[in-house]
Amino acid sequence: MKAALCTNFNAPLEIADITLAPPRAGEVEVTLAACAICHSDLHFIEGAWGGSLPAVYGHEAAGYVTGLGDGVSAYRMGQPVLVTLIRACGSCQCCADGRPVICEGGGEGISPLSLPDGGAITQGMKTGAFAEKVVVDASQLAPLPDDMPLDVACLLACGVITGVGAVFNTAAMPAGSTAVVIGTGGVGLNAIQGARIAGARRIIAMDVAPEKLDAAQEFGATDGVLAMAPDARDQVLALTGGRGADFVFVTVGAVVAYEQALGLCAPGGAIIMAGMTGSDDFMRLNPMMVAYQEQRLIGSKMGGTVLRRDIPRLIELYRQGRLMLDGLISNRYPLERINEAIADTAKGGTRRNVIVFDALTKGAPHAA
Repeated sequence: MKAALCTNFNAPLEIADITLAPPRAGEVEVTLAACAICHSDLHFIEGAWGGSLPAVYGHEAAGYVTGLGDGVSAYRMGQPVLVTLIRACGSCQCCADGRPVICEGGGEGISPLSLPDGGAITQGMKTGAFAEKVVVDASQLAPLPDDMPLDVACLLACGVITGVGAVFNTAAMPAGSTAVVIGTGGVGLNAIQGARIAGARRIIAMDVAPEKLDAAQEFGATDGVLAMAPDARDQVLALTGGRGADFVFVTVGAVVAYEQALGLCAPGGAIIMAGMTGSDDFMRLNPMMVAYQEQRLIGSKMGGTVLRRDIPRLIELYRQGRLMLDGLISNRYPLERINEAIADTAKGGTRRNVIVFDALTKGAPHAA
């Protein structure tokens, strides 16, 4: 099959023919229809998070089941499914507590990818979805309705669940709260619309780009504040009755955003840490002030998502017109133009660029 192969960090991907092993016990093969590009993919491609090369990245995908390993009974051939990086063993303490995104027993598994000469290829983020097909653990899938466009559905695999889940699951934000969302990219826009759906009375979007603040209002922001404005904190305080926000969602992987968040949080409020920085980045904070004001810093990985619980809920919100997905897609590209799509994503002005495959227009591969 064809895949976009990363052979050197911070270099263009190479479109190459690679080998995909058949699914083993508990695994499923999915022929992909679409895969969105996430900034986490960019971090790996740039080498910010390390890892072994060559590798195939991509983790926000949807497609059709085309192979079933032994013991898999929850899916059928030709079924449309969401493909995520959330691999869960189902038996560790975190899984038992309903927190599969931090599963302790899932491990990396054995990569099903290899070069034609047998050389190993890393399956990036347990998924490797910048390719025509993937083989993943069955726990990484969620069923999709037959009538949902898969280029739209793929967004549910990461950006949507990370942003909306940060509101619904991590923050468990009650109606009537005030919220600041720092960063209005794909995850930030979903945190904004999550806060809108949850009933926040004020949602303040913050970004360095004025045009992105205008876009944020389409998704539910009540106000916009330019993050680099000298009086940004004063503006937020004025909009929140002098208190700061009950919840500050940091959705961009920048230390400066986290340090700014500390001054925007109300006494007793929470900073939800959803943006992933580089592995060597550290922030400064005053522990005394955090303790004195009883503020909370809460990590949020993939929005604390439980696939079987949350994906049906989000699909229903989409059907009702309350969750906006179509408007999140900036552009669609074939796999051969993935470097163009990555460069456009890296500029920071896009919501989500989506790589599309033949299965998007042809439907389930087994169909006549």
